[in-house]
Amino acid sequence: MSIAEETLTEFLSKATGTAVEWVQMPGMKPGPDSIGIIAISHGCPGVAARACGLVGMEPAKVAEVLKDRPLWLRDCRSMEVVNVLPAGTSGTVELLYMQLYAPTTLAPARDFWLLRYTSILDDGSLVCERSLGANQGGPSMPLVQPFVRGEMLPSGFLVRPSDGGGSVIHIVDHMDLEPWSVPEVVRPLYESSAMVAQKMSMAALRYLRQVAHEDTAHSVVTGGWGRQPASLRALSQKLTRGFNEALNGLADDGWSVVGSDGVDDVCVSVSSSPSRVVSCNATFSNGPVVGTGSSSVLCAKASMLLQDVSPPELLRFMREQRSQWADSNLDAFFASAMKPDFCSLPIPPRLGGFGGQVILPLAHTFDPEEFLEVIKVGNAGNYQDALLHRDLFLLQMYNGVDENMAGTCSELIFAPIDASFSDDSPLLPSGFRIIPIDAPLDTSSPKCTLDLASTLEAGTPRSRTSGSGGPGTAAAACAGSKAVMTIVFQFAFESHLQDSVAAMARQYVRSIVASVQRIALALSSARLVVPHGSGVSHGAPAAGPEAATLARWICQSYRFHFGAELIKSADGSGCGEAVLKTLWHHAGAILCCSLKALPVFTFANQSGLDMLETTLVALQDIALERVFDDQGRKNLCAELPGVMEQGFACVPGGMCVSGLGRPVSYEKALAWKVLDDGSGGVHCVCFMFVNWSFV
Repeated sequence: MSIAEETLTEFLSKATGTAVEWVQMPGMKPGPDSIGIIAISHGCPGVAARACGLVGMEPAKVAEVLKDRPLWLRDCRSMEVVNVLPAGTSGTVELLYMQLYAPTTLAPARDFWLLRYTSILDDGSLVCERSLGANQGGPSMPLVQPFVRGEMLPSGFLVRPSDGGGSVIHIVDHMDLEPWSVPEVVRPLYESSAMVAQKMSMAALRYLRQVAHEDTAHSVVTGGWGRQPASLRALSQKLTRGFNEALNGLADDGWSVVGSDGVDDVCVSVSSSPSRVVSCNATFSNGPVVGTGSSSVLCAKASMLLQDVSPPELLRFMREQRSQWADSNLDAFFASAMKPDFCSLPIPPRLGGFGGQVILPLAHTFDPEEFLEVIKVGNAGNYQDALLHRDLFLLQMYNGVDENMAGTCSELIFAPIDASFSDDSPLLPSGFRIIPIDAPLDTSSPKCTLDLASTLEAGTPRSRTSGSGGPGTAAAACAGSKAVMTIVFQFAFESHLQDSVAAMARQYVRSIVASVQRIALALSSARLVVPHGSGVSHGAPAAGPEAATLARWICQSYRFHFGAELIKSADGSGCGEAVLKTLWHHAGAILCCSLKALPVFTFANQSGLDMLETTLVALQDIALERVFDDQGRKNLCAELPGVMEQGFACVPGGMCVSGLGRPVSYEKALAWKVLDDGSGGVHCVCFMFVNWSFV
């Protein structure tokens, strides 16, 4: 009781007093959409965060939910109540053992022995916690391998009834995560109060508000499958938990490490736990044969360091352009873990697609940064028999899309499903997690922290759904930034095929690492770097010498060949950045093509990217001949020699095809040679499709 009373006093001094100096969480903006007042610690031992908000639930229910930490804290692997003692009127003292998942393969998981003191104050409920060990006057608790023992400093929550109904909640999370025990490259993760605020304090408030919303609208059916909001929320939690289980690969979950092939970049583990076994029935053209009743699950995982790239931007690209990193034969391997009727899921035909896939939104959870969706991947793989011409369906969670929020973790997690999928069906989640590991905020100076917050608030607001927004802020935030990406892929298989499946999984993850490095490099080099407020669209090419020079050459060559101006004020003396900006927003679809034997596109303006339904990164994988239909290719073959000889040509109107296979009509197409005004040589061929539209 002495320890409990001391913990209570210290907690109250943090929650409502001045024991810790708090500063506003960077990126948090007040307003009707705000979840509450979020602050992080300044100049105190460990990492700490404080949240205060209003929730439309009774205090007793709020306390009940928050005490069940595995419900709302997705990093919480388990929490066991070891002993309960009565403490005064309606109070209890509990001894708890808690385990937290590691967020990346580069660090071990954490565990805690806690004392939790629950009491009822005059103005509401109060629950506080702290680590219990020899330093706190308690017993020496045994170490559990492979966990690293963390310390929870006096923390907890105070719940008061609100005059207008509901509850006012004060939450404090204060921890020492033992950063000395992790490699230096990821140490900032364990020294970041912003990360604690995102993963714990804000997660608790968001969960409470979501549950309160579901209670008031419990009869509302959401999503394409007629599931209730609580059911969809449970699915997203199930995806995260399965991903964390595979990532951590703990022995008491049934995981054991498979011997390395001599290169330590990919870790492979196998689990024969009954809860993770999925029935299989498939045959491959270029892979192992999987029979009915697979008995094991294999996980291949790796972590990699990313530099100078925005995690939300990278995952947004990977979500929309799956073909840029996924292997279709391995997509078929995912499908093999499902029942034969996985191709019959009902998908509305009205939906649009990205990169050979159709995205069906299921739910936008109460967390504005999280989306749950079903992905239909068409004709996944060159496989035979049972899987021939079948589509693959994935249940996918996508979150962490806000580039301006400190401590944001971006995730793209998916699992194959079939038509008989139910809430209790086993899932094998795979995917990506990207965590920023920039040096933690300089808490030695509150002014520095507040200056950063004001800088973020001054940035151009961005749309969370479209991905457009302030390029100046995004580029500044990415310059010199670092992040760790963790890649996890799971496969169901029969035990006697372990060696071949392990070799395949290692090769697949290594190919994904190479693809991610290529995409990250392309996104980094293609990011717009212009003065803030210039107004050029997100996704425009870099306004460096190369892009500005190319824009000038395009306009000068058009004037030389056609005797007219492509854009206003397009003389060579104009500002390169202004020319590029005007060309980028031109109504015609302008695309530059290489002079190789098999010409591919090297540049497009915004209209050109819209017409091809692609991005600047994926554009370079599209060949010129793929765009035109049969008649268009005949016209092109007839006119292209004239372009190379005369320098220009006008191609009759017709049809072409977008990168996603959609037909596009155009009134006419102009083609001209783009000349290097320095050497006089031909740099590329430029096409402009006039008055194009989807058919």
